[in-house]
Amino acid sequence: MEHAQKNHIALAALIIGLSIVIGTSVVAFTMYNIKSLANVISVTGSADKLVKSDTVKWVSGFSRSVSIDDLRSGSADMKRDLEIVRAYFIAAGIPESDISAQPVATSPICESQQNIFYDKSGNQNCTRTTGYALRQEVIIQSSDVDRITKLTQEASDALIEKGVFFSSQNVEYYYNKLSELRIEMLSEATQNAKLRAEKIAESTGASIGFLQSATMGVFQVTAKNSVDFSDYGFYDTNSIEKKVTAVVRASFSLQ
Repeated sequence: MEHAQKNHIALAALIIGLSIVIGTSVVAFTMYNIKSLANVISVTGSADKLVKSDTVKWVSGFSRSVSIDDLRSGSADMKRDLEIVRAYFIAAGIPESDISAQPVATSPICESQQNIFYDKSGNQNCTRTTGYALRQEVIIQSSDVDRITKLTQEASDALIEKGVFFSSQNVEYYYNKLSELRIEMLSEATQNAKLRAEKIAESTGASIGFLQSATMGVFQVTAKNSVDFSDYGFYDTNSIEKKVTAVVRASFSLQ
């Protein structure tokens, strides 16, 4: 009986000892993990590159106003105006395949403001119509950015002299190689993040180890000297010269 009791005491002591060892190991391992997680530096890196737009989209148009009885002749005049506009662009060196004309839009001219009302679709209607406003848009999409830009500054005067009431509406510039550029710039932004982490670590007497994580931040296109910024990215279409910016958030281990 006494011998069995001694065995039970020895077994209990062994269990308690193992529990202490295991508990100590768990605490030590947890503390190590906490320390490892604390030895991380997170930085933001960026890269900028200047590019020139390689595509331009120019929306222009011409218009006429006709009386209520002259809609047919006004339509014929619009066709003639379109031929004049198309011929002018082709003579200026624009391939015909780059030129597209939209259908003629017709809207009523009301006798007075009191005669104007809008339907459920938001279209303007008149209770008393005195005539019609006819307008047609012409769209040019081209890779010859410089030629089109020059033409936008000259076309209105030249075509008005030919009897066409022409106006330039909108010019948009695009850079079509962003997909290839994005890969290159994300690599540069990551290198920039690493350099920043090294400088910060050196100031504390430490050094950086391996890259733990990296996520892409904002990728945006702005005008050359712009300070525009958006958390969701920004794409400028008004400028020929553009600045492309890539941002990367990276974390490195500290040694």
